[in-house]
Amino acid sequence: MTAAIAVDALSVRYGEVVALDDVHLDLQPGRVCALIGMNGSGKSTLLKAIVGLVRPTHGTVLLDGESPARARQRGTLAYVPQSEDVDWRFPVSVRDVVMMGRYGRQGFTRHPRAEDRAAVAEALARVDLTDLADRQIGRLSGGQRKRAFVARGIAQDAGILLLDEPFAGVDKPSEGTIVRLLRDLAAEGRTVLVTTHDLASVAALADEAVLLLQRVLVHGTPAEVLTPENLSRAFGLETGADR
Repeated sequence: MTAAIAVDALSVRYGEVVALDDVHLDLQPGRVCALIGMNGSGKSTLLKAIVGLVRPTHGTVLLDGESPARARQRGTLAYVPQSEDVDWRFPVSVRDVVMMGRYGRQGFTRHPRAEDRAAVAEALARVDLTDLADRQIGRLSGGQRKRAFVARGIAQDAGILLLDEPFAGVDKPSEGTIVRLLRDLAAEGRTVLVTTHDLASVAALADEAVLLLQRVLVHGTPAEVLTPENLSRAFGLETGADR
């Protein structure tokens, strides 16, 4: 079976700073993988390299056997960035944000068809944001904002979803909603890679986990990965790399 995400010998440098060093990672369809590491371990850089927003110094990334650029073009890849990477003042509604997931299917006119509106309505319903569809995106709570971007990926019908710290600044009820939603998406055959600092939620969230410190320290089930020895290796060392 072709891996949904195949990262081979990936290295990324920012000048003299090594952000990622010889990362190898294969993820199969229908799985949720939690990416764990201290600040500066390279988690966000790895997501951005998979998306194609960061150019590797060495190595390759394939998504369903294709390049990140081709996956973006085909709409098979969805990315939910950290909150600080989004301009929440931009005058768009929640519905507009979710409709952006349909752009790749609308041609040059970007004119929504009945099927696009139906896909957006279904996605909003799945993340429980139907009643807030016309609200400006910046007026949502932290958890609602995250759910709106997940809805965009659902409307896009992306088979691979990358989420960077979706639980940061999110209350517990919203966190539970997002966890259930990601589990449902994996059950539908989608592949979910999510960075998180919330170690307590990993067992409920993920089928597998990766500890990262510029390179993959260990990859396995949450029980195999989240041992005191492994966590000491991942969080007990200092690193100068940026996120």
